[in-house]
Amino acid sequence: MCLFRKQLITGKFDYDLVVIGGGSGGLACSKEAAQLGQRVAVLDYVEPSLKGTKWGLGGTCVNVGCIPKKLMHQAALLGTAVKDARKYGWQIPESLSHDWSTMAEAVQNHVKSLNWGHRVQLQDKKVKYLNMKGNLVDKHTIRAVNAKGKEMTVTAKNIVLATGGRPKYPTHVPGAMEFGITSDDLVNHYCFPSLCVCVCKDVALECAGFLTGIGLDTTVMVRSIALRGFDQQMSGLVTDYMEAYGTKFSWKCTPKSIEKLPSGILRVTWMNLNTKEEHQDTFNSVLWAVGRASETKTLNLDKVGVEINIETGKIIVAADEATSVPNIFAIGDIAEGRPELTPTAIKAGKLLARRLVGHSTELMNYDNVATTVFTPLEYGCVGLSEEEAERRHGKDQIEVKYSIFAMGVVRHNIKFSYKMVVCLREGDQRVLGMHFTGPSAGEVTQGFSLGFQCGLTYEHLRNTVGIHPTCAEELIKLNITKRSGLDATVTGC
Repeated sequence: MCLFRKQLITGKFDYDLVVIGGGSGGLACSKEAAQLGQRVAVLDYVEPSLKGTKWGLGGTCVNVGCIPKKLMHQAALLGTAVKDARKYGWQIPESLSHDWSTMAEAVQNHVKSLNWGHRVQLQDKKVKYLNMKGNLVDKHTIRAVNAKGKEMTVTAKNIVLATGGRPKYPTHVPGAMEFGITSDDLVNHYCFPSLCVCVCKDVALECAGFLTGIGLDTTVMVRSIALRGFDQQMSGLVTDYMEAYGTKFSWKCTPKSIEKLPSGILRVTWMNLNTKEEHQDTFNSVLWAVGRASETKTLNLDKVGVEINIETGKIIVAADEATSVPNIFAIGDIAEGRPELTPTAIKAGKLLARRLVGHSTELMNYDNVATTVFTPLEYGCVGLSEEEAERRHGKDQIEVKYSIFAMGVVRHNIKFSYKMVVCLREGDQRVLGMHFTGPSAGEVTQGFSLGFQCGLTYEHLRNTVGIHPTCAEELIKLNITKRSGLDATVTGC
C-alpha cells in the first residue's frame, strides 16, 4: 500500500496507458500508442457464453462477428453461384449438399490464425498482453484477475475502456436462455435442418440469409420492423428478396416460450401482435438476435465516478472520447451514441492514442460512416436514409434519384437491384445519402463513401465517367427522380 501511494504521489505509473478490452478498438489504440513511444498494456479476457463458447484475442469482430459471419455469407453465395452456373453452360449435378462441419472448421482455423496474428503484433510493438479481466479500483488503478483467480494490480496514467458488448437473451421468455443460442455460439453450434431466428438487429438477417443459403429451413420472427435505423424502402427490398430466396418470415410476432420435447426438438410458442393469437411450431435450433448489452457492469464504473446511461448501460463520452473522469476514456460499442461498427472503433482508437501522446488534436468524425448489411441481397449505404433526410430538411427540399438494374444472364433479382441517391433539391444538390442493393455492395459503397468526406454533390456524380459494364456505374448515371413517377428500370447501356 505504501508503494501504491508513492506511485500516485510521484506521478509514476506502471504504464502510460492501459486498455481494458482486446477487441478492434482496444487493439488499435494500444498499438498506435506503443508506436508513439508509450508504455502500454492490454487486458483481455472472454467470459464463456452460456453455451460454453469462448475465444481468443481480437474481440467480437474477429471471433464471432464480422469475420466468421462474412465467411459464412461467402459460403452461401458460392452455393448460389454454383446453381446459377448452369445458365452459363456449366454441367452441375441437380443435387447439391453442404457440409457444416467442413465450413465451421475452415472458419475456425482462419479465426485462430487472426488470434495469433494479433498476439504477434502486440509483441512486435512491445505492448504487454495480459489475458486477464480488468476492473477499476480508482482512476489510475486496475485490478486484473486471470482464469485461475489470481489477482494483480496495475497502474496507468490513462485508461481506455473498450470492452464491447455481448448478445442479449430475452430473459422474460421461459426457456430462452436454457434452449436458445446467440451469435456468440453459431460457428461452434452444429445447425440442424430447421432453425428459428428471433430478430431485432441486422445481424439476425445476415445469419438467416446465409443459413438459408447453405440449405437450412430458416424462419425469421420479427416483432416490428426489420433493419431499424436503415432506409425502410431498401430494408423492404432486402427482406422481400430473402423471402424469394427461401427464408420464411413471421411478421409482427413475439416469442412467448420455448420448451424442449422428449425427442430433443424445440417447441416455440409465439403471439401474433395483430391478431393476439398464439401459434406453435417446432425447430431444431433457436437463435436469439435481439440486440446487444454493453460489457460495463463488472468494470466498477460507479466506484470511480464514470457516468453511464442507465437505460443502455453505455458510457457517456465527450467528443474526444473522454468520460466524466478526465484520464479515463471509452471507445467502441460501450460508448454512448457511437456506431457499433468495427472501423469506427479502430479509427477512434488510433486518433485517441495520438491525442493522448500530444501528436494530434484531430477528433473522430462519426458522420457519414458507410456500412453494409451482408444479406443474400447485399445492402450498402452511407449518409442519411430517405426518411431521415425528409425529417431534417423537409420532403420538398430533397430529391431522390434512383434506378433499378441487374447485370448478367441470371436476372432473377433484377427488381431488387436498386440504386438510390438522396440529395438536396436546390443549389449544388449536395448528396445526403447513397443506397445500393446488389452484388459486392460493400466494395461499391466503400469507394463512394470517400466522396462524402469531400462534399459530394449530384454534379460530381454526373461528371464522373463510369467503368463499364458494372453495377456501380449506375450510381453516376442516375437521372430519374421518384417525384417524376417514371419507371427507372435500366434496359440498356
